[in-house]
Amino acid sequence: MAQASRTAEVMEAIRRRLATRALAPGERLPSIRRFAAVMGVSPSTVVEAYDRLAAEGVIRSRPGSGFYVVGVAPSLDLRAPGPQRDRAVDPFWVSRQSLDAGAEVLKPGCGWLPPDWMPQTALRRALRQLARAPDALLAEYGSSLGPPRLRRILARHCAEEGLEIGPDALLLTPSGSQSIDLVCRYLLRPGDTVLVDDPCYFNFQALLRVHKVRIVSVPFTASGPDLDLFAATLAEHRPRLYITNSALHNPTGGTLTAQTAHRLLVLAGAHDLTVIEDETFAALEPEPSPRLAVLDGLERVIRIGSFSKTLSAAARCGYVAGPPDLIAALTDLQVATNFGGPSPIAAEIVCRGGLTSGQNDDRGNRLLNS
Repeated sequence: MAQASRTAEVMEAIRRRLATRALAPGERLPSIRRFAAVMGVSPSTVVEAYDRLAAEGVIRSRPGSGFYVVGVAPSLDLRAPGPQRDRAVDPFWVSRQSLDAGAEVLKPGCGWLPPDWMPQTALRRALRQLARAPDALLAEYGSSLGPPRLRRILARHCAEEGLEIGPDALLLTPSGSQSIDLVCRYLLRPGDTVLVDDPCYFNFQALLRVHKVRIVSVPFTASGPDLDLFAATLAEHRPRLYITNSALHNPTGGTLTAQTAHRLLVLAGAHDLTVIEDETFAALEPEPSPRLAVLDGLERVIRIGSFSKTLSAAARCGYVAGPPDLIAALTDLQVATNFGGPSPIAAEIVCRGGLTSGQNDDRGNRLLNS
């Protein structure tokens, strides 16, 4: 009876890995001896569990090679993404509740500032000016890279931080989330491992689940990720990508220190790790903190940003900063999936509505002191 129970436990552990896509179709299962050690059972128990799963058609044996997952990856069903989750931490549920709730409802973790904190006067002025804009601005698609004017402004802002790039290293997108999605589409394959902070912005989890990747995490402290655990996680799981906020981390509010940033980049280089640095909240910092992209020079760090949290979520516009060859590839991918970048209207609102007005300083102080 005990043997049957242990066999069922091993079978259930495999099914969980399949349900969460930690094991992808066509992927080799752990060796019998290795999985026996992981589960704390005898090799014969694992053999019986694998044989039963093979009889069910879930896995199949390749003599001399091992056991492999059967089938082709199905399209992800977002309504049934895997095992039942606590509703309080299901990222899709949190996102829907946040988007559908009224303005009077608090939305912790979303990073949305109150409407009266936003530069409403500048936005209204920009909208009045747009009413007199040329017809093409109001009716045409956006260009593949996004308006040169806004890319030049962003390049100047990067240069002021010490990141010397030209407009050809910038791609404008409809949002910060779309920026991350493009990078994930380009770099990741189902079954890859991605590292995130614990806790992290909940939509990172939702987006990564859409890409059918395995998610691992490390605790985030007041000065950045726990570097001892970060190093151990890199060695054990060999993630392809790390996604983080280095400035005003969401949801902890922590900020990366120079020492942590330096050690993190050394570890990333040693383990061939690509980093997505989401700086959506950077404009709210009263004093700039260390930036991975600046220290790295966009060698293995990809900068992501948007203006949804600092200017207006109603005029969505994001961007990616990276090496020109990456930007060229992402541009083609954006044309294929979105037929261009942000609408010209949204980009123009960003240009006219306060990007260079310095209106974020007071809001940044209020955010840190609230």
